[in-house]
Amino acid sequence: MQEECRLSIITINYNGLADTCALIDSITFTDDTEVIVVDNASRTDEASVIEQRYPKVKVIRSEKNLGFAGGNNLGIKSARGRYLLLINNDTVLKDDWNIDSLIRRFDTSARIGMVCPKIRFAWGDCPIQYAGYTSLSRITMRNQSIGFNEPDQGQHDFSHPTPYAHGAAMLTKREVVEHVGLMPECYFLYYEELDWSMKFRQAGYFIWYDSSSTIYHKESQTTGKNSPVKAYYITRNRLLYVHRNNQSSIKYLSYAYLIGIVATRDIVRDLLKGRLDLVKATIRGIVHFLKL
Repeated sequence: MQEECRLSIITINYNGLADTCALIDSITFTDDTEVIVVDNASRTDEASVIEQRYPKVKVIRSEKNLGFAGGNNLGIKSARGRYLLLINNDTVLKDDWNIDSLIRRFDTSARIGMVCPKIRFAWGDCPIQYAGYTSLSRITMRNQSIGFNEPDQGQHDFSHPTPYAHGAAMLTKREVVEHVGLMPECYFLYYEELDWSMKFRQAGYFIWYDSSSTIYHKESQTTGKNSPVKAYYITRNRLLYVHRNNQSSIKYLSYAYLIGIVATRDIVRDLLKGRLDLVKATIRGIVHFLKL
């Protein structure tokens, strides 16, 4: 049996060596913290580079790209920490990062199962990306990231429960994961943290946004902001999330909206822009969902 430590920091690397190294360089290593990098079948052997450059880091090389959930689950299975911090490799920690304050949030209630920090973009004046979420509409699947793109002037410096965690940084406890289960791997990319958040809530746990700690997120460094990969998985996984989480009476209304309005709008927009690659990706997302 592995000796337990206080905290495991888990991140996934996929053709993102520079970002992963920047994150590791921003982490303060302590005796009761381990850092785990899961290399998700990068095209070159980036795992060996990380191992050589950072001997204190535990590197796990997967020969297959397991996706966001699968990579994190692989890291969780090998982690020794009582607390598990799942963090994107395209984030960095600065002076306003405070893991101890996030951990203390769990002491306020046994029903808190996950805590997310404030997330700010890493560009420009670092506007806010996430200060909690509003609830998803069960039909349109729309919600809002609280504070999105606002300059941080302290207006969201208060902590509160939130319906969903943000996948860029999620702190949970091993005992909670053992109760709730691992992250669902059927999504591969996008929406898995929302589905996981639902599982936490269904198990009786709260999710909290805690403003006492901040990370900085470069965002979409792996997939690109307007890539066919993103268009495909966003389209497919919105429908998959509805299938897994909405009641039958609402489910088909949501399907009709997402396919008849949202996907159709995206296809027309991308056709007008000459982005046939995005059009094909959106259609493929719908077709593959219908075949599930």
